[in-house]
Amino acid sequence: MAMRQTPLTCSGHTRPVVDLAFSGITPYGYFLISACKDGKPMLRQGDTGDWIGTFLGHKGAVWGATLNKDATKAATAAADFTAKVWDAVSGDELMTLAHKHIVKTVDFTQDSNYLLTGGQDKLLRIYDLNKPEAEPKEISGHTSGIKKALWCSDDKQILSADDKTVRLWDHATMTEVKSVNFNMSVSSMEYIPEGEVLVLTYGRTIAFHSAVSLEPIKSFEAPATINSASLHPEKEFLVAGGEDFKLYKYDYNSGEELESYKGHFGPIHCVRFSPDGELYASGSEDGTLRLWQTVVGKTYGLWKCVLPEEDSAELPKPKIAFPETAEEELEEIASENSDSIYSSTPEVKA
Repeated sequence: MAMRQTPLTCSGHTRPVVDLAFSGITPYGYFLISACKDGKPMLRQGDTGDWIGTFLGHKGAVWGATLNKDATKAATAAADFTAKVWDAVSGDELMTLAHKHIVKTVDFTQDSNYLLTGGQDKLLRIYDLNKPEAEPKEISGHTSGIKKALWCSDDKQILSADDKTVRLWDHATMTEVKSVNFNMSVSSMEYIPEGEVLVLTYGRTIAFHSAVSLEPIKSFEAPATINSASLHPEKEFLVAGGEDFKLYKYDYNSGEELESYKGHFGPIHCVRFSPDGELYASGSEDGTLRLWQTVVGKTYGLWKCVLPEEDSAELPKPKIAFPETAEEELEEIASENSDSIYSSTPEVKA
């Protein structure tokens, strides 16, 4: 009998969670940032969902959020016509980058020296973070609001998506290399550096394209409209979520549906695998983030698989065992930072 998937629920947001991103693996583990329409992006420990802090300063819905590779900086994109860069260790706001319209997406270069932004004004902007007073470089060409923009090919190129078009740009010449049009709105885009794979969702389709040529590799059809999909780091599985509140897990090679289960109490807006591939996170209209195990029953993070005694006739059941000190640690963190950006501690529960 298969073990039951038991997600960890991370509460604290008061409006829909619309974007999330993981850092790389650091000496302190890896981290997770979430963007929410409540205007208060949150930072969490990636493997447990434990709340670390809330970045306070935006005056409108936050549509996009990201962390640099070593989780020392965060960037957010918001409806208040700004993108902000934060010190992810102290929580301090480092700079506010004014735009002429709603900002939807932000992405750091690998060395964290440049920030790419995109939004409703149809322009891509590249900011030199070492020269915050300098005007950004601008790339025009999109014909509708930009939903997602990502660095690719070792920051030599840029991928961007508007309503029904995905474009590839050359960073050095600031010119378009290629574009692909779709017959319906592109709802999400993920870039996988290993193998240069681009993961796109539109309608019920989950499509994989070459990030170098934009040529299609393969695609799968889901039972419902999909808002987001993510490919496992080792390209074994992919997960997707959308309008039917359910999460789907597929075999990447065969396209076979491996699991599906109701994941939230509202449409799912974003899903992403952790950098080690051990879990994936989902964000929803219901205002929560949930963490899910890639391999159910494995002891990892706050999950602990407790097997029955050998002479017991019971079947193995996965149980969640929380460390005895978890609650004390969270209270200690909140106490230490009571005079900084951090607000009251949201819960992490099974």
